[in-house]
Amino acid sequence: DAAAGIPSSGEIQLAADFYGTSNYQAITTSGGSVTTSGDYKFVTFTSSGTLGFTAASGAASNTVDYLVVAGGGNGSTRTGGGAGGMRTGTVSPSTASYTITVGGSSSDSTAVGITSNGGGNGGGQAGGSGGGGSHQGQYGQGSCYAGGQGGGSGASGQGTNGGTGGGNNSGSGGGGGGKSQSGGHGGHKTHGFGHDPCGYTGGAGGNGQSWSVNSTTYAGGGAGGTAHDSNWGQVMSGGSGGGGNGSVSNGTGGTGSTNLGGGGGANANGGSGIVILRYKFQN
Repeated sequence: DAAAGIPSSGEIQLAADFYGTSNYQAITTSGGSVTTSGDYKFVTFTSSGTLGFTAASGAASNTVDYLVVAGGGNGSTRTGGGAGGMRTGTVSPSTASYTITVGGSSSDSTAVGITSNGGGNGGGQAGGSGGGGSHQGQYGQGSCYAGGQGGGSGASGQGTNGGTGGGNNSGSGGGGGGKSQSGGHGGHKTHGFGHDPCGYTGGAGGNGQSWSVNSTTYAGGGAGGTAHDSNWGQVMSGGSGGGGNGSVSNGTGGTGSTNLGGGGGANANGGSGIVILRYKFQN
């Protein structure tokens, strides 16, 4: 016999809200270029624009991973530009329209309350990462290394310092700082003439850093250059993450890579920055 009050047959109904799923409303956005990977959407801005953002509710996550990279600094005479500032992390934005700014050469990038500083220009300017320092003194005067200008300072949490310029006799400048590594010093020796102790090569650009979310490396520093030819100096490499190469004979180095925030090599322009946001749109 059926127990008292319990029917022997019939229909069982579950509550409509099963573990809060009836209130599950994921983040929605407008603007930018949208791609999907698994349960996540990526919103990418390679130029300035507007992000329309509707916050999640119920059991849905409102966490957004962000990458904000500023424009790389410009190289100057024999000095490398610093990488654009690179900031990563998470944020939980409110429902609103947000202005997204993607910086060009040496300009800031901004998104959802996050600002990254443009890279410092060559000649020791401060920035997201600092620009390389200039060499000091005149060729043929003084010691090999004394007196080079200090590299520019990098912003805390965004980048590193530029390299010091070569001293008297070197004719070579420092490399720009990258996100994870300071720029190389100018005036180091790469030629094979053993009787000459002086160095005439510009500093290498500092390396950038990979964003763990997409494994792409950003924010490399530009390399410095030299007044001397290839018998005495060497073209140094820009930092990983879009830094431009250096130069010899007062030439123009490589341009910083577009949308990586790379610093420009000697006498060359820095590359533009980028903004990428990632959020979960389904379980």
